[in-house]
Amino acid sequence: MQMSTWLALLTACLLISFTPGAGAINTMTNSLNVGFRRAIWGVLGQQAALMIQLLIVAAGLGVVISQSPALFAVIRYLGAAYLVYLGIRQFLRQPDVSDEVTMVLAAESRWSMFQRGLWVNLLNPKAIVFLLAFVPGFIRADGSLVHQYAIVAATIVIVDIVVMWLFFAVIARGFRRVTRSARGQRNLNRLFGSLFMAVGILLAVA
Repeated sequence: MQMSTWLALLTACLLISFTPGAGAINTMTNSLNVGFRRAIWGVLGQQAALMIQLLIVAAGLGVVISQSPALFAVIRYLGAAYLVYLGIRQFLRQPDVSDEVTMVLAAESRWSMFQRGLWVNLLNPKAIVFLLAFVPGFIRADGSLVHQYAIVAATIVIVDIVVMWLFFAVIARGFRRVTRSARGQRNLNRLFGSLFMAVGILLAVA
């Protein structure tokens, strides 16, 4: 892959990652609930989903999914329902004003955060359709497909990890002082819960 092509890919990945979506909301929610450092596990789950979606696109299955209205609808509604469920759970989350050590000990497990991040991204068929339109623009038919797809995958994943963890998780960290009171926690839980539900509804109706 030529440097000019890779720079275009890098720019596109940055623009896409900085666009708020379910992954960004999930990352910010994790950062608020369990802290900045542990939020990385949700981010890694989201990247695992991206890798799976890229493999699906590379294998050509993405074309089948994008051209099958019934299959696309099933995955889309499952994804929307899951986001709404996460939103309701966050909205109803009870405030916890205990000390930070107690909060860390009672925090959600790494595996649970990883799984939730995985499903948040995986249950979004539009991501596969988007990758089908996005990735071919950076792939040359006369080059090594494996090598090019490896570069694309590494670029997308590394950029998304950096943006999700070092931008969105850091932004959420700024709200931590608000969470010192039960009222502040309740308001933020309702805010992020509503955002999750809004994204889920948009995924279902858009």
